[in-house]
Parts: sequence; structure tokens; C-alpha cells
Amino acid sequence: MNEANELFGVVPIIPTPFTEDEEIDEPALRNLIDFAVSCGVEAVCLPAYASEFYKLTDDEKLQVVRVAVAHSAGRVKIVAQSNHPSLKQAIRLAQANVEAGADVVSLAVPRIFSLPEESLREYLSGFLQSVPDTPVLVQDFNPGGASISVGLISELMARHPNFKYLKLEEPLCAPKFENIIKETGGKIGLFEGWGGLYMLELIPLGIRGVMPGLAVSDILQKVFTLRNQGEHRRAFDLFEKVMPQIFFSLQNMELFHYAEKELLIARGVLRNSIARKAAYIPDPSSISYIKELNQRILDIVNDETWEIKSLETTLSKA
Repeated sequence: MNEANELFGVVPIIPTPFTEDEEIDEPALRNLIDFAVSCGVEAVCLPAYASEFYKLTDDEKLQVVRVAVAHSAGRVKIVAQSNHPSLKQAIRLAQANVEAGADVVSLAVPRIFSLPEESLREYLSGFLQSVPDTPVLVQDFNPGGASISVGLISELMARHPNFKYLKLEEPLCAPKFENIIKETGGKIGLFEGWGGLYMLELIPLGIRGVMPGLAVSDILQKVFTLRNQGEHRRAFDLFEKVMPQIFFSLQNMELFHYAEKELLIARGVLRNSIARKAAYIPDPSSISYIKELNQRILDIVNDETWEIKSLETTLSKA
């Protein structure tokens, strides 16, 4: 993977596909990797929140990483999420993911219960020390409060050279992103999560990429590129078209799983939208609205395909 001072653009989260009996559907997972490659991204991440990682056994988490690494065959880099509230188990997952061939390992800060920052320092330091030769992406999604402090971020970077990337998911975070860039000298590659909702605000500040759902990754890749190239009007126009679908689906993470998989069905990538129980059961009105929103995404893809290909051609010649 590129160094942190290079742009990544979009690094989509690969959802976990399931069979009718809620077992991991490996052929469908391979289709998802192929779709990511076709979207022009250079890296993908799994199994994350948007992959239902919290419903997978540790063996299944490693299973999806192994399938992704083998099937990608170097076509895209694999960021292997190694989440676990137990540091011991997170380390076991991370080391197994490295052995499986992951290019980067990722870790979500444990947020099941509120912990003092000293506890988080010990947890994150122990994790970083366990895979010293592998780049690490730290993710902090804390619905109940603020993400880790700039001071802790700077300290971890100074102590652990493999701490390369940071993904934050919170509103009104531009000042914090600016402060992180200033305090770390831009050495930490910053990613924005939460479906990419805040990307247009943060791209001019110097973020390295966004980590949204897979189903809109090709569209957001174009938005990211346009914004970075100074094509602000075109970036806003395209982003405004896709934002209603992202915003509606992210009202509830389990609703997001349903909407994301339904969109991938509409795009011809998946055959079902099964999520492991407990799963969100959308009401008829939501089902109808999601279909309408997803159709608008299909309209965007159909309208924009020639522009996306034209843009890719232009970039390849640059």
C-alpha cells in the first residue's frame, strides 16, 4: 500500500454475503471483490461494521480475509479488520490476518463501555506492538462521545512507526482533522468514514480517503477525484445525487446492511440481501423508499458511466 502521504481515494467496506441458512457465501464474496476491482479502487476493507463483523466468529472473520486475499490476487490491497474488545483476541486476529496476506490490519477502538484514555493507550499500544512490520489503521467510531484525543494520536505515532492510518467517524470533525494534520506533520493518513457523508468538507483539508459502503464506491471515487482536482461544482453535483441514499441508510447500521445489499442486488452483484439475525426488518414504506433511492443510484451510474471512463482515461494519461 502507498505511504500515508499519498492519496488513496475510496477504500470501500466489503459486506459479508450470506446464504439462505446464514452461512458465509464465498462465491458471492468473490463477486464483491471483482466488483470492487471494477470500481477502480486500490484497496478494500473487511470485515468491518458494514460487514457485520460483530455477528461473525473469529474463525469466520479470518475466513473472509483469506478469501479476499486469495481472490484479489494483488488486484486490490486488503485492509483486514481485526476488531475485538479483548486485546489478546484482537492480536490473535491481527497476526493471523498478516499471515493470511493482508496488506494492512485495522482495529476499531473498543467502545462497548466507556474507558479512560489510559486504558485505550494500553490497548492500542499493545496491538501496534504485536504487528510491528505491518501498517495499521486505527478506527474510532464512538456514538456516545468524542474520539481519541490528538495527544494520544501523536504519542502513538511517535512510539509506533507502523501506526500509519486513522479513520474517524464523527460530525463537525474538521477542526480535529486539521489539528491532527498539524500535530503529526501530516504523517498519519486520515480517512473519513460514516458512508462518506462528510467527505466534501474534509477533502480540502488533506484527508487521504474515505471508507464508505461498496455499492456506491465507484461514484464516490469520482467525487473524491473531482474535488481533489478542483472540479468543485462537478463534485458537489454528483455527491448531491447520491447523498439521499447514504443519509437514509445510515440512520441505523442494520438498516444500512439491508439497503447496501439491496443496492448490490440492483447492480447485479449479489443475489440476496440476507443479514444475520438479529437483523433490521424494514417496514413496507422503508422498503419502497429504499427501492426508489437505489433506482436513483442506478440512474446515476447509467448517466455517468461515460464520464467516469473519460475521467479514468484522463488520469491515466496525466
